[in-house]
Amino acid sequence: MPHRINRRQFIQTSTVAGLGLAGGALFGATAGAQPGAKNKLPRWRGFNLLDFFSPDPQHQRPATPEDHLRWIADWGFDFVRLPMAYPYYLDIDRTKPVTPEDVRRIDPRRVDEIDRLVTLAHKHGLHVSLNLHRAPGYCVNAGFHEPFNLWRDQAALDAFCFHWNLWAERYRHVSPDRISFDLVNEPGMREDMNDQHSPRSSVPGAVYRRVAWAAAGAIRAANPAHRVIADGNDTGSSVIPEIEDLDIAQSCRGYHPALISHFKAPWAFKDAEHMPEPRWPGDMEVRDVDPATGRVTVRTVKLSRAMLEDFYRPWIEMMQRGVGVHCGECGCWTKTPHAVFLAWFGDVLDILTTHGIGYALWEFSGDFGVLNSNRADVAYEDWHGQKLDRRLLDLLRKH
Repeated sequence: MPHRINRRQFIQTSTVAGLGLAGGALFGATAGAQPGAKNKLPRWRGFNLLDFFSPDPQHQRPATPEDHLRWIADWGFDFVRLPMAYPYYLDIDRTKPVTPEDVRRIDPRRVDEIDRLVTLAHKHGLHVSLNLHRAPGYCVNAGFHEPFNLWRDQAALDAFCFHWNLWAERYRHVSPDRISFDLVNEPGMREDMNDQHSPRSSVPGAVYRRVAWAAAGAIRAANPAHRVIADGNDTGSSVIPEIEDLDIAQSCRGYHPALISHFKAPWAFKDAEHMPEPRWPGDMEVRDVDPATGRVTVRTVKLSRAMLEDFYRPWIEMMQRGVGVHCGECGCWTKTPHAVFLAWFGDVLDILTTHGIGYALWEFSGDFGVLNSNRADVAYEDWHGQKLDRRLLDLLRKH
């Protein structure tokens, strides 16, 4: 049995040590791996399940039924990712902003709800990846109150480590073949953490290293064999060379280019309704509006498989250096024409599969999903009362 320390002792030591940015010695370097090395992560294939995506349990989606997990397994998939908003499992007054004291007020009933889904997924042979989509001090979506900033405030980092040690302890006896810990969804820097319109930039590499090293330590204090994953910088799009020696896998995204994956998505584009019809492959004319002057310029974007190969090249090269790589989210919103979606997505999946990189569709049932995606141009198959996109399912199963 590994040496155990209590949570308070660990938080006090690991977060302070993380400031030294010398984590490589703790987890073991990977720099000696040879080009062409096999992916250190399994080629997991599956889906995101959004049961705990909302920060308020009163607004949560219906719980994933066991039938969905059975279908996922029966169709040949082996992976589910659970993006969680940490306030979901807090015992707090939800009529008031979250305070620093609130972030450690765990509601055991909500934790048990999450555990029930984990247990059901394991029953059907699925690997479960726990992810903090909203973490103490950061969420890619923003637009709500956070009492501190994960990338700048030690109190936020301490809370982050507290949460990860909580989950790691709960699953301390579970094999890394069955569970993994995906630190924080789609990192980025915001000047104002609570303003969704605040400009966002890359997390400085040294800052990302400090946060990832401390959180990985909090997880591995419960079990040194626990598997840790870090989402790519720039909201999942860029590799993080600064943590390659920390024995932390990295997670990319399958949304490039957003002109295809987020066509007409109002949260992704200011002028979403007036976007030109996408095509794949092909050229698209894109309107850019200068926010200061209102001046409109038009540019041509060439969409091709070569564009995708350029995008994924840094991820493939990093994998060949010995870092595990997985695509934690991918897919297309409901407004993208189905034929364009499948043509583009086929290229994405082919590139990932060729290099042994697995993926997780966002989501299983819903606008991005294989079930009930609300597309106007799909002839859905009735599947036990659900609307199944058979062509998308066949494409996924092929890869």
